[in-house]
Amino acid sequence: MQPRNMSMSGVVDLAAVKAAQEAKAKAEQARAEAARQGGGPGAVSPADLVIDVDEAGFERDVLQRSTEVPVVIDFWAEWCEPCKQLSPVLERLAVEYNGRFLLAKIDVDANQMLMQQFGIQGIPAVFAVVAGQALPLFQGAASEPQIRQTLDQLVQVAEQRFGLTGLTVDPEAEPGGVREAVETEPAGPYDALLEAAVQALDSGDLGGAVQAYKNVLSDDPGNPEAKLGLAQAELLQRVQGVDPQQVRKDAAEKPADTQAQILAADLDLVGGHVEDAFGRLIDTVRRTVGDDRDTVRLRLLELFEVVGADDPRVAAARRALARALF
Repeated sequence: MQPRNMSMSGVVDLAAVKAAQEAKAKAEQARAEAARQGGGPGAVSPADLVIDVDEAGFERDVLQRSTEVPVVIDFWAEWCEPCKQLSPVLERLAVEYNGRFLLAKIDVDANQMLMQQFGIQGIPAVFAVVAGQALPLFQGAASEPQIRQTLDQLVQVAEQRFGLTGLTVDPEAEPGGVREAVETEPAGPYDALLEAAVQALDSGDLGGAVQAYKNVLSDDPGNPEAKLGLAQAELLQRVQGVDPQQVRKDAAEKPADTQAQILAADLDLVGGHVEDAFGRLIDTVRRTVGDDRDTVRLRLLELFEVVGADDPRVAAARRALARALF
């Protein structure tokens, strides 16, 4: 397994968008297959929320489980004093969060290969795996409020981006096993259309993806997955085929050209330069009036949708936009 980093706060480059969409589709397929085979996630015991994992069981206990619940990985060792302070906090929070994430503990001394694959330089180190996608959370000591904030964000991203709502916990369930789930959540009314959008993205048909997301939003204007997907697909569609060097040259030579600045901001965001994209458009808002200013403002709001309202860079940019406007 080769870990892959993924931004928790927003998917903004083409590779990350495709990876996130593929991961979500795989998670949905895995859950559907488990349900067909009668092995869908049932209720687990609180004791099963913290598990020891080794190299032999990593595929089953982490990668496969990550299609139904975010898996937090605690890399530790017996000789590591900071680990002895951090691990009990993570174990307590795993129970407190009541199935919203699963804690997998990996002893690095006994699992050197996993340590190398994750590129860990020191412990304690904490990662997460969501729908098969690995991302770093933090390394070294962290306060409980910081840990809670990170876990809250992880849970939110897992639910909003990948549809992972966690495990059902039953105090009466036997440890090491699951009780049969009472019922299986039915497929949503727009699953087929959303899947069509993912398939269009996979094939490079950005126009088809845009239309599929619009079809969902025509009936359900507030659908969060379709809103995010549409914003991402439209962004990628706008920069498809452009010459990055020429775009940046035009923006540098024509600071008063709103369309040049807007296209450069799109390119900034696709490249992962979130603050540069926001700053460019906020500066352009300050320099413009009337329809031009409103055009720039609306594009900035669209980019906020791509990154995600929970990203602190979006909150800071919203405040800066308000100051520029008023």
